[in-house]
Amino acid sequence: MTQAVLWGLAASTSASVFAQDNEAANNEEADSKEISRIVVTATKTEEVDLQSAPITVQAVDQKALTEMNIGNFDDLRSNTPSLNAASRGPGQQTIYIRGLAVQPITVLLSGAQGTSPNVALYLDEQPVTAPGRNLDVYATDLERIEVLPGPQGTLFGASSQAGTIRYITNKPQLGLFDAGFTGEASFTKDGEFNSSGEGFFNLPIGNSTAARIAFYNVNLGGYIDNVLGEFTLDPEINPESAVDLGPDATYQTVNNADLVEENFNDSYYKGLRAGLFHEFNSDWNLLVQNTYQELGADGVFDYDPEVGDLEVSRFFPDELKDEFNQTTWTLEGRLGALNMVYTGGYLDREVNQSVDYTGYNNAGAFIAYYTCTYDNPDYIVNYDIDPRFITENRECLDPTKGTKILQEHERFTQEFRISTPAENRWRFVGGVYYDDFQIDTQDDYFYLATPDLGFAPNAPISDAFQVNPETRPAGVAFFNDIRRTEEQLAFFGEFSYELIPDTLQATIGARAYEIESDFKGSSNFANGIFSGSVDLDSGRDYDVDGGHTPEPLEQDDVITKLNVSWTPDANTMLYFTRSEGFRPGGWNRGGGIPSVNPDFPTVSATYDTDDVTNWELGWKTLLFGNSFRFNGAAYFIEWENMQVSRFDPQNVSILTFIENSADSEIFGIETDFAWRATPNFTLYGAVSYNDTELTDVDAQVIELAPIGSQLPLVPELQASLRGRYEQSMDWEWADYGFVQVSGKYSGKSYSSLVAEERREQDAYAIFNAAAGISRGSWTAELFVENLFDERAELFINTQDDIPRITTNRPMTAGIRLTYRFLPL
Repeated sequence: MTQAVLWGLAASTSASVFAQDNEAANNEEADSKEISRIVVTATKTEEVDLQSAPITVQAVDQKALTEMNIGNFDDLRSNTPSLNAASRGPGQQTIYIRGLAVQPITVLLSGAQGTSPNVALYLDEQPVTAPGRNLDVYATDLERIEVLPGPQGTLFGASSQAGTIRYITNKPQLGLFDAGFTGEASFTKDGEFNSSGEGFFNLPIGNSTAARIAFYNVNLGGYIDNVLGEFTLDPEINPESAVDLGPDATYQTVNNADLVEENFNDSYYKGLRAGLFHEFNSDWNLLVQNTYQELGADGVFDYDPEVGDLEVSRFFPDELKDEFNQTTWTLEGRLGALNMVYTGGYLDREVNQSVDYTGYNNAGAFIAYYTCTYDNPDYIVNYDIDPRFITENRECLDPTKGTKILQEHERFTQEFRISTPAENRWRFVGGVYYDDFQIDTQDDYFYLATPDLGFAPNAPISDAFQVNPETRPAGVAFFNDIRRTEEQLAFFGEFSYELIPDTLQATIGARAYEIESDFKGSSNFANGIFSGSVDLDSGRDYDVDGGHTPEPLEQDDVITKLNVSWTPDANTMLYFTRSEGFRPGGWNRGGGIPSVNPDFPTVSATYDTDDVTNWELGWKTLLFGNSFRFNGAAYFIEWENMQVSRFDPQNVSILTFIENSADSEIFGIETDFAWRATPNFTLYGAVSYNDTELTDVDAQVIELAPIGSQLPLVPELQASLRGRYEQSMDWEWADYGFVQVSGKYSGKSYSSLVAEERREQDAYAIFNAAAGISRGSWTAELFVENLFDERAELFINTQDDIPRITTNRPMTAGIRLTYRFLPL
């Protein structure tokens, strides 16, 4: 995965770029030193030049996407100021912008208990945000990616609390045949072979219709080894799990010989996107588009430093298959002076994952109950233990544990909006938005000792709502069978007025929303060792258990935005923005259940929205004859009622929970520049500084880092620099060439806000280099990524109860070939 980042920084061009540059080389613009312009739609109006939009936008256009070879989300993260993530591999990222971060909830529970992300992710007009599992869309045939830092709640709604990321696809073009294909092959040091192929066709159909098809198949080889290891339940590591075992207890040791494999964390992306565009007349048009992607991965993407560099010992299969199908439609037109847009989308996604969870033996409070035989007379009498599972000395059997997850996501969105012409002195954009989102999750936790202990196959609570009514296989000691729904209706608008024509403009905006969140189903516990005195319908029904009710959680509010921009000349803009953002609250699975330790209060049945208020001063400038673009913003952010997750089975609850537990402040500066120093050499750079501070702790059941601590997962300082030299050639086999060198620095950070899990993550720097040539329709390039084989600490986590480090791909070298159809 990280390889794609390194490809992006090193192998940074495609035939489309060379085609454009070769064409430019034959006209008077070849000697120009002006920086190319970028258009954006970040304000949901007609396309405008990036430098004319009075908001902070970090836009990566098609040329830059090609030069940096951005494919998956990790590539984007490595090239965008203020954009960070806690990642455990493909499709398992939680995104953070401008330092607004807490540690993510484990992917094992993201469907059942995960919070909504605080960064919204859009694929064209539809949000594809999901708890713990934002879509990892492969960036084939994109027009651009827009990263909007800071709250964007008035236009983009829930979860646009810290920012919004928009993937904008290339649409069918009328009257134009176009096509391009790219193939790549590379080797990773001490890892496996990597390959990819992608391409597109644009097909005109008559004068008023066009179709576009894009496709890709990307295979990334593994670089982490699953090595031979042993595991034994150890009472000294987890004393609570060994209650009453006694000095004569025995503990079975297991090994992972059947799963040992070198470079076992390979992954792939394959997909197809097809769009059809029809122009009814000069005022009205319709676009219908379907996107299908399948993402797969084996193994894990974080290694265990106690085992070895890029090594782990895993005892249960680690596999992931994540596929989605999205259909969207957009009808655009003009009614008098008003521009009108009706857009909608339907997303159907299915995630199947298997994860080793043997490390839970080191943390769970009831491990002995599910793993060991019984000999305590009081325990036998009180709980009526079946005599078949009583031994003279307790025996702890196979400690292997794992999870099999099935998540099904459905999302239906609609939006109708109107906007006034951009040339007006006063302008308005506004509309109505509807969103219906549903997650069905089935988390089956396998404890391999339970069949030998007599645990009966486990079925959902008979009176509870059931996603899957079937009895689970033998060995499933616990499972979630839960449906989460979120229905949202919102009205939004922004009004702008030029106080001084073409010089001073003010904008006010607001969004009123209503959200209903429901949570139903059950968590179920196996009780097979009992001889009959305990109800086998054991678990929690989330319509009646604890503080839960059949009624949905209702939330509503109004958030606002104020923006003032000053444009003293055609190449300078200064702006001020005050904006608000939010993400919805939700239900706690274990809410209303008394804490295990009476010194800790009972977890609330629900948690509230957390809210962000952002003040920023921004600038956009073009200097030195438009050869130097320098944009940036300084901002101050207040983050209140932060949603923090915690798993504490020893004191509070056997279930993960979420609490509005703290406030924080962030002061930051982000800048980026592009300087075309000569017609042949361009330098690109970006710097992000975030001074984050925990200002108040109001946690009732979560022990956080002390007040004054830095927020997790975001370094104070990050910087990137990329230099590119391009030269026309008069060779028989090459008429164009380039050399590119790039690097990124990231300062130290911390892994978590929870005191017990907080670890320091070291600073790192990564460098890459590439060179390429072009002849006509063909290009070829050689690249080396992670030139010095740096091992970055991207995310230290204990989500499987064994500390591991997500890292980047080791040094990788390869070749890339591209063909681009060049019309005569």
